[in-house]
Amino acid sequence: MGRIVLKDVAKSFGDVHVIPPLNLEIEDGEFVVFVGPSGCGKSTLLRLIAGLEDVSGGVIEIDGEDATGMPPAKRRLAMVFQSYALYPHMTVRKNIAFPLKMAGMDKAEQARRIENAAKVLNLTDYLDRRPGQLSGGQRQRVAIGRAIVREPAAFLFDEPLSNLDAALRVGMRLEISELHERLETTMIYVTHDQVEAMTMADKIVVLQAGRIEQVGSPLELYHTPRNRFVAGFIGSPKMNILEGAEAEKRGGHAIGIRPEHIAPSATTGTWKGVVGVSEHLGSDTFFHVHMDGRREPLTVRAGGEVSLHHGDAIFLTPDEEKIHRFDHEGLRIA
Repeated sequence: MGRIVLKDVAKSFGDVHVIPPLNLEIEDGEFVVFVGPSGCGKSTLLRLIAGLEDVSGGVIEIDGEDATGMPPAKRRLAMVFQSYALYPHMTVRKNIAFPLKMAGMDKAEQARRIENAAKVLNLTDYLDRRPGQLSGGQRQRVAIGRAIVREPAAFLFDEPLSNLDAALRVGMRLEISELHERLETTMIYVTHDQVEAMTMADKIVVLQAGRIEQVGSPLELYHTPRNRFVAGFIGSPKMNILEGAEAEKRGGHAIGIRPEHIAPSATTGTWKGVVGVSEHLGSDTFFHVHMDGRREPLTVRAGGEVSLHHGDAIFLTPDEEKIHRFDHEGLRIA
């Protein structure tokens, strides 16, 4: 129903190569997240799949059929944008029905699909309201409902939560994940927020400058990053990177260690530093530790009960088995 395969797909704007040739397979029913920094090509790649941009080379297959030259309306894909793009003068019911009406669907089938979508999205009590009477999260659900009623082969989400505040983002993140579990339909989701990627995806595609740096499950990328870029991008707070003597001693050009894999102490340890900023989050505390020879502080995750203050001496012991080694080209050394 929703298997999508990209074969040597590329995109250029004039002499600018936004996406060099890449290959990717998205299986039916997967929740795949494209993640990367701003300008990495993730939204462009989504638009190529949707047919909103023409490829400069390669083939896009949807369920085994060559869809490269197909217009968007024939690809059986439904896209949910960053902006809700709802009609303010229409009720929720009419907004959801709009694509069905444009397709000439009979009213009985329209009503059935609208009721089903409203039930799935908890919008039944709001069908006769207008968008201006809804919260941001409710408006986003209406936009998703408009996609659901089309019963597509796959849903394409382009940073759909970026206009919501932090609390609503968390709630909608859970709602979209639960929606995927209920519908069992392929979903491709674009975000620059790696926390969204880690918490929602079956499979993450990390992009940089239009290239795929790594594809894998959230935990695969977290525990075995292919290179230094993925290691630094996946994880919050990000991985600490050390170079120089400490890296050479362990057989690499650089080494990476995550904040939770460094044990702090007020008395003894492998490294010595000075506490800078402390972030107390209740169950956890993050210490930003200044060390001789490093421009950036080292981030250390400790239990909330650890009591150290700005200017205190701190001793750090890394878990040697959790250190990642990288060569001169930034590739992870197994």
